[in-house]
Amino acid sequence: MPIGLEQPKSLLNIKGIRLSACSAGIYDKKRDDLALIEICKDSIVTTAFTKNIFCAAPVKISKNNLTKTSPLYCLINSGNANAGTGKTGLSNAKAICKELANIVSCSEDEILPFSTGVIGEDLPVEKIKKTIPDLIKKLSDDSWLSAAKAIMTTDTIPKAISDQIKIGDTTINITGITKGSGMIKPNMATMLSFIATDARVTKDVLERIKLNALSKSFNRITVDGDTSTNDSFILIATSKAKTPIIDKLDSNEFLILENAIMNICKKLAQAIVRDGEGANKFISIQVDGGANESECLSAAYTIAESPLVKTAFTASDPNWGRIIAALGNANIPNIDTKKIRIHINDVCIFDDDKRSDTYSEESGQREMSKEEIILKVELNRGDYSEEIWTTDLSHDYIKINAEYRS
Repeated sequence: MPIGLEQPKSLLNIKGIRLSACSAGIYDKKRDDLALIEICKDSIVTTAFTKNIFCAAPVKISKNNLTKTSPLYCLINSGNANAGTGKTGLSNAKAICKELANIVSCSEDEILPFSTGVIGEDLPVEKIKKTIPDLIKKLSDDSWLSAAKAIMTTDTIPKAISDQIKIGDTTINITGITKGSGMIKPNMATMLSFIATDARVTKDVLERIKLNALSKSFNRITVDGDTSTNDSFILIATSKAKTPIIDKLDSNEFLILENAIMNICKKLAQAIVRDGEGANKFISIQVDGGANESECLSAAYTIAESPLVKTAFTASDPNWGRIIAALGNANIPNIDTKKIRIHINDVCIFDDDKRSDTYSEESGQREMSKEEIILKVELNRGDYSEEIWTTDLSHDYIKINAEYRS
């Protein structure tokens, strides 16, 4: 069960965005597995994609199309990643874009394809092509939740959130959906994420918001340390709100919008971790007092991705020896171990190069038994602090991934 997550309820419509979801029969069990997002003309769009060298065919095509024009449609399928499929994969992704383009009378370059699911299997092109007319007929401005459900794979719950802010006297809406549960260590964004607002912004402003938001949200999560071949993030501003355009990076309006979008991204990113495959624990790892950002993140990720640390969390075992052993493998030069302090929630477990004098096994066990845990590492060698979010590693994670293709 996801940790501290509830089914999304009402989501805000975004003027200039319509969505739909249908079943193309990609899964053996009937469920919606195809989604379409229609983007109004003159929208500002910015994206980020996986840095995995085996990036999927839809990623390659989307990146290429974005060099030519601004997108009008996002065509998304679950159940098949269309990755590791060579020239056939590229041809198949282009074929479904061409089918959509012919029906809606737009250029193929104005369509961005996205896929998620099993790697190495050919895309069921004919099934998708037959479903596209129904997708178009079902387009509506209130189908965000349907789209969120359609893009799920091993997710146990759809991930979607909305927010409203005020810029001047005008209300601005923001809505985002994402999917992801395993194969999670984004190197830009997450598995698939689509966020839209009706704010009026310049391309430069939206690009800066994207970079800042990603660096503190989707680029701060890890479930299993694996970056997907299909990671894609798209941020859309439809410019339908009746406000002056936000064109200055140091303006108050910019800061309000950036903060709101960053909060949306953080909540969606944390939802992925809370719904991590087989996860029993939601773990925040905070590293304070680093000499720079890089060593803080190195410490955090080295701990978060240690199988021994993760399984200790699964067992609720306060085995602090595993934590310091992992930390000792982080890329932190000339570190003074006598200065390091480590807490599990409010319980100090390590101090002055040894187990804390105030620590007891009972207090450590009590904190490790909780569903939500903060592991705090104080390096005491500088002024930098970073935080990432991760999970434990359970029997269910192994079962889910061992049976993923069966």
